Amino acid sequence: MGHEGHDHDHEHDHGPVHEHRESAPASVSAWVVTCSDTRDGGTDRGGPLIRHLLEHAGHSVVGSSLVKDLPEEIRRAMVQAKDSGVRAIVLTGGTGLSSRDVTVETVEAMFQRRIDGFGELFRMLSFQQIGAAAMASRALAGVWDGIVVFALPGSPAGATLAMNKLVLPELGHLVREVSR
Repeated sequence: MGHEGHDHDHEHDHGPVHEHRESAPASVSAWVVTCSDTRDGGTDRGGPLIRHLLEHAGHSVVGSSLVKDLPEEIRRAMVQAKDSGVRAIVLTGGTGLSSRDVTVETVEAMFQRRIDGFGELFRMLSFQQIGAAAMASRALAGVWDGIVVFALPGSPAGATLAMNKLVLPELGHLVREVSR
């Protein structure tokens, strides 16, 4: 056994993590999908915010969609994104508990793999900001046909938290891992 709490052998000078990040792509092609029954091009704040954060971090946003929170529209937007050749899809909206919030069920059914740590960490970070209400978020991430997919809250504050603390720091590394 390694040192306290670790049952595996690897360097702890941040060597492997640093090496993984060093070989990760600095720029990832992405698509942003807003899922909402109430927002339109003039009132969608989450989609433009996520596009800005991705571009500001050096990633390329190939396209974006604004769709109703309906499974067939969400799937159609994801296929459109996949057909464009992107390596990441970031969805915003439809992750709450309302009966109209179907983003989670729709994208989760498409995943070959879930990235469970994303949802766990997002709710932990969210709890630090908003308290117990964080338990109502069903934000999640996974892998679909070689694409890293994130389903983020529709609120600008939640989307910003997820992007800045989780998505942007690891996007290149996750895309690299999925490509191996």
